[in-house]
Amino acid sequence: MPPKKRQKSRNRPPAKAAAVAKPPARSVRLSPNMKFTAGLIGLVLVIVGIIWWSNRDEPAAAAEQLVRANSHKLSAAADGKVTLVEFLDFECPSCAAAYPSVERIRTEYAGRITYVVRLFPLTGHKNAIPAASAAQAAANQGKFEAMYKKLFESQGSWGGKETDQAATFEQYATELGLDMTRYKTDVAAQATSSFITAEVTDAKTVKVTGTPTFFLNGKKLTTTPTYDNLKKAIDEALAS
Repeated sequence: MPPKKRQKSRNRPPAKAAAVAKPPARSVRLSPNMKFTAGLIGLVLVIVGIIWWSNRDEPAAAAEQLVRANSHKLSAAADGKVTLVEFLDFECPSCAAAYPSVERIRTEYAGRITYVVRLFPLTGHKNAIPAASAAQAAANQGKFEAMYKKLFESQGSWGGKETDQAATFEQYATELGLDMTRYKTDVAAQATSSFITAEVTDAKTVKVTGTPTFFLNGKKLTTTPTYDNLKKAIDEALAS
């Protein structure tokens, strides 16, 4: 028989090494103490964030929205270094409470600061707009400051009433020696209404939400407007 042919060997690729099995991932279980600590840290971070947010510096408001050419300046400083602007409502009890402190500040810093009144009658006060109209009508006769004082010093007798206090304001105008025919015309005039509307628009633009709201050199004051707080802020501004 013929000899069998020898089969040629074929080159075969080496067998791949078997994949090494990875151990399953182990889940980490937090002990009750670790969970409590993590929760406590999270709570502290939230509290710190809230404190930072509430105490952050308010951005300066645009100067033209705080003091207009026709704004009521009750005090003026020649150097113009420090300007205190108050958005107020003549019927607001908090404004009346701040009034003595403001007047004390005006007296103490006469000639050193400029103090500007902006009208922001609140819709929740029945006679806020009539009082603002009375003050603006008095301003047309050069008696804004006198009416401003009159309204705050007598707020306890007319503020918070549901009845129209126009007659009361007319009495004040008479006591201040105003021309009553002109006063009554100006109270009802569209120009007076437009002025107050413009004041309110500026207030909302600079994010005034309540009264009294003070701005010192363009920055909103966030502390209670007591005499001490106002004095501290003003002294720092004068020293800067």
